[in-house]
Amino acid sequence: MESIILASGSLRRQEYFKMLGLPFSILPAEIDESIEGETNPKKFTAELAVKKVEKAIQVMAGRLPKWICGADTVISLDDKIFGKPESREEASQMLRALSGRQHKVVTSVALYSGVTKKIDFRTASCTVTFAALSEEEIEWYLDTNEWQGVAGAYRIQELASCFITQIKGSPSTVAGLPLNEFYVMLRSNGYPYGA
Repeated sequence: MESIILASGSLRRQEYFKMLGLPFSILPAEIDESIEGETNPKKFTAELAVKKVEKAIQVMAGRLPKWICGADTVISLDDKIFGKPESREEASQMLRALSGRQHKVVTSVALYSGVTKKIDFRTASCTVTFAALSEEEIEWYLDTNEWQGVAGAYRIQELASCFITQIKGSPSTVAGLPLNEFYVMLRSNGYPYGA
């Protein structure tokens, strides 16, 4: 199969690529992910996923690969978007807001095809319900440092799964790469998956 540039430093996305048997190399795209004033999580994640691919295209100018993938995930609660917390205090505020509530997780994935010279993207969302968290539980979770570098200050595939009472939708969307949408996008863009 043909190698894909993954414009992301996410370990979970890398694990999914390995699970799918996709050859890839990593080129994390450094872009501005400021959320200030943003209220539409689907539009916002789609724009960021596409920007990550565009940044990788710019960096690799002159030696452009056939495939580049970028993705972005955010949490949405009460018309507010939660990205990656920049401090323990911000992570604590996010976890308090999510405690005992239902929220949306939105992930967009973008794919550049060197054949069509176009960027395709898909967006998936799901609903996650958190149990009510005590202050002790929040402090314990913050001490694990799992909150660092992830939207909404939690990792569903690790200890935060202890707090989740229900998921409506695909857990892969929460983890940062909606597998069904990604698979369909690969196939519809002519990636030789399984070939």
